Amino acid sequence: MLLVVFHNVNQVLTREKATIFCLLKMESCSDFLPWLEPDTAIKIFMYLEDPSDLVRASAVSHSWRQFVIANGLCKQMSVRMFPELSGVACATIEPMGVRSNNSMEWESLERDHRVYAFFARGLASFVRNDCISKAISASSTDNYPEESIQNTLQPNDSYWSSKGKSDPSVPETLTYKLTANLCVITEISIRPFKAYFQVGGPIYSAKAVRFHMGHPKSSMNIGSDLMDEFMAGRISAEDKFTWTYTSPEFPMAQENCLQKFKLPEPVLCIGGFLQIELLGRVQRQEIDGLFYICVSHVQVLGRPFSPMFDVEMLDASGKCILKYYLEAKHCLSPKRSSEGEPSAPSRLRSFMAGFMQGGMRGWEQIILNSLLGNVAGDDESDEELVA
Repeated sequence: MLLVVFHNVNQVLTREKATIFCLLKMESCSDFLPWLEPDTAIKIFMYLEDPSDLVRASAVSHSWRQFVIANGLCKQMSVRMFPELSGVACATIEPMGVRSNNSMEWESLERDHRVYAFFARGLASFVRNDCISKAISASSTDNYPEESIQNTLQPNDSYWSSKGKSDPSVPETLTYKLTANLCVITEISIRPFKAYFQVGGPIYSAKAVRFHMGHPKSSMNIGSDLMDEFMAGRISAEDKFTWTYTSPEFPMAQENCLQKFKLPEPVLCIGGFLQIELLGRVQRQEIDGLFYICVSHVQVLGRPFSPMFDVEMLDASGKCILKYYLEAKHCLSPKRSSEGEPSAPSRLRSFMAGFMQGGMRGWEQIILNSLLGNVAGDDESDEELVA
C-alpha cells in the first residue's frame, strides 16, 4: 500500500512518511527503489530530517548505499543546509593513499560521500564557542597601538578608537581571523565604548553594523610582520580579502552594553575571516568637534570545525577544495549539546527505539561501517576504503 502512495511523483511527501518507509525497509520489508523513478526515490531520501539519518539509511543494503553515493545525496543535503558549500569544487581525503580498481568517477563519488557524511555529522554536533582567533586590522586607529583593535579581544576597560571625522557618515571596519578555516557563525556581539574620563560619559557607538565573511584573495600567511603592517594602516584589508557572505544591516543602540546581533540563519564561513562594518557615527568628541567610533569588546559565537577538516582556496571567486584528514577519526563521537550532554535523538532514532528495542549498539556499528564504506559485515579497513 505504501508503495502505491510513494510511487506517485505528485504525492506530497512528509518527513514522517519517508522516515517510516525507510524503517519498514530496515525491518526486511520490500525494497521500494526498483518500483520508483529515481527522482521520486531521491525526494523520499531527501525528506529525512537529519544528515546522520541519511547515513544510516545508506547502511541498510548495498543497493541503498550505491543509490545514495551515485546521486551525491550527502553532498546535496549538506549544501541544502549551508548554500556556501556550493563553492566546493571537489572533496579529498588526506592522505589519498593508493587508488583502487574502481573507476575514477566512482572513486570520486565514494570520496564525496565519506567526506560529506563526516562533514554533516560535524554540522549536527553544534556547540557554541567564541570563534575569534586574532585581530587583523582596523580601517583606522586614532592612537596606535594604545587604542588598537587588539583591545577588543578582551572584555576590559581598554578599547579601539577610530580616527575622528567631521562627516558622521564615514564608516569603519574591523577585521578578524576566526579559529578555523571552516566555522558556522550564528551571532556576533559588540560593546561600544563609554568614555568615563570625558564629561557626561559619552558612548561612541555606530549607527548600524553589517558583517562580512570570506577568505583571502591569495594564500597569504597572516604572520606577525604582516599583521603589524595591517595594524599600522600601511596595508588595506579591503584589497586582500573576498567576502562571500554579507549580512543584513543591524541598528546599533548608543548603550554601554554587549549588544547581540543574531544572524538570520547560521552561516558557514569558508576561509575563516570576519569583517565588522560600522556604519555611521553618532557621538562627537567635545575637545575637537570630530565624530568617532569606539569599541571595547567583540565576541563571535559559533562552532569552529576541528582540524580534521580544512579548505584550500583555488581562486578569488570562492572555489575551494574541501579536505578531510583521515587520522582524525574522533569525529564520530556522540553529538553534544551546549551543556555538554548528549543531544536529543533524531526523529529516525526515536522511531528506531520503538521498532528495534535493545538493538541500538549493533545499529550504531552499522552506521560506522557505512561511513567507512562497509555494509553487511564487510571487513575492509578505513585505510583500504579511502585508497
